[in-house]
Amino acid sequence: MFHVAGEEDIKAGRTTDVYFLNTVRVLREKGIRRQVVAEVSCSTMRYPWGVLAGVEEVARLLEGYRVDVDAMPEGSVFFPNEPVLRISGEYTEFAVLETPLLGMLCQASGIATKAARFRLAAGERLLLSFGIRRLHPAIAPMIDRSAYIGGCDGFSGVAAERLTGERARGTMPHALVIVVGEQSLAWRYFDEVMPEDVPRIALVDTYCDEKWEAVKAAESVSRLEAVRLDTPASRRGDLARIVEEVRWELDVRGYRDVKIFVSGGIEEEDVRRLRLVDGFGVGTSISSAPPIDFALDIVEVEGKPAAKRGKRSMAKSVLRCRRCMRSEVVPRGESRQCGCGGEMEDVLVPLIRDGRLVKELPSAGEIRRYVLEQLEMLRGGDGVENSAE
Repeated sequence: MFHVAGEEDIKAGRTTDVYFLNTVRVLREKGIRRQVVAEVSCSTMRYPWGVLAGVEEVARLLEGYRVDVDAMPEGSVFFPNEPVLRISGEYTEFAVLETPLLGMLCQASGIATKAARFRLAAGERLLLSFGIRRLHPAIAPMIDRSAYIGGCDGFSGVAAERLTGERARGTMPHALVIVVGEQSLAWRYFDEVMPEDVPRIALVDTYCDEKWEAVKAAESVSRLEAVRLDTPASRRGDLARIVEEVRWELDVRGYRDVKIFVSGGIEEEDVRRLRLVDGFGVGTSISSAPPIDFALDIVEVEGKPAAKRGKRSMAKSVLRCRRCMRSEVVPRGESRQCGCGGEMEDVLVPLIRDGRLVKELPSAGEIRRYVLEQLEMLRGGDGVENSAE
C-alpha cells in the first residue's frame, strides 16, 4: 500500500543496488569464494567530527549471516578516515547488504551529528526534535531516536516512544486555536482537558502580535509554564527582537516565571543568538540533516592487503584517548601511548561473531548519556566544539 520496503526485504538484501547482485552472480558461477575484511569509514565530512548512530539496526541486519563484525559503540564521536565498523567473512555472504547497511549508518549518523551540534549550541536549554513531518513516516521512529541519542531532550513523534522508553513531548498546533475559534478559549480548554503531567505551553502567534498573545495567554491560564513562538520566516522579521519584546511585556506584568519556547525553521545560528529563549523545537534542520557519506571498502582478501586507490589496505584499529579524545588509526593490533598520559584503547569492539550477537546493545538513554559525556570533552571555552587533532 505504501512505497516502503518491509523488514524481511531489507534483511534479505532485496533493497540492494543491482550491481551487488551482478557481483554475487559472477563470483558464485565462477566458484570464487574468498574471505575478505571490509571497513566502513568517511573520508570527507561536513563537520570536524560526527556522532555514530544506526549500529543497533546494522547489528540486526547482519545477525544470522556468517560474518564477524567489530564496531564503535553507538553514540561514539568519530573523525574523518576512522573505520567505524569492520566486517570479516566470505564476501558473497554479505555483499548485497552493503546498500541497506550504509543507508542505516549514513542517515542516522547525520541526524545524530546535527542534534549534537544543536546540543552544544543550546547549552542547558531545552531542545526538542520536531521534524518528522518533513520525511517519510516509515522512518519517523529512527529520526526521533537518532535526534534523541544525539543530544535532544525529547521528540514529538509518538512512534519513537517504543525505541527510547521516553514519552513524546509537545502541546498544541495552530489547528487547535483555529478550530476552537479564539485563542484564550483554546488555551483554557487545553488546560482543562490535558493531564497534569502535560506542560501548559500556549502557542501565541496564531492571529495577533506575539507579545500581546503571550500576555493574553499568561492572563488566561493560571498554570501557564511557557509560551511558544512558531512564527514562519515570511512573517518573522527579527526573531531576537520579537523574543525580547515578549520577554519584556511578560516581565513587567509579573510573569517572569513564564518561559519562552521557539520553533519553526530554527537553525544552529538562531540557537546561539537567541539568548533569552528557554527552549527550542527544531524541525527540518535536524530531521533532514545531510547524511554522513560513509563508504564500505574491502581492505583485505584472504589475509593479504587489498584496497582501491585512495584507501589504506589491511584491517585497522582506532585508538582513542578517553582523557583528551585524541585518536589514531593504526594497523589492527598495534598499540600507542597518548602524549597526555591517558590510556589509548581500540574503540572497535566485537559486535557479532559467526552471525551471533556477542555484545549487549545499550538503551537509547545510555547512548545519549555517552554522547553527552563526549560532547563535554569537545566543548570549547565559548561553547563551540573543538576539532580533533
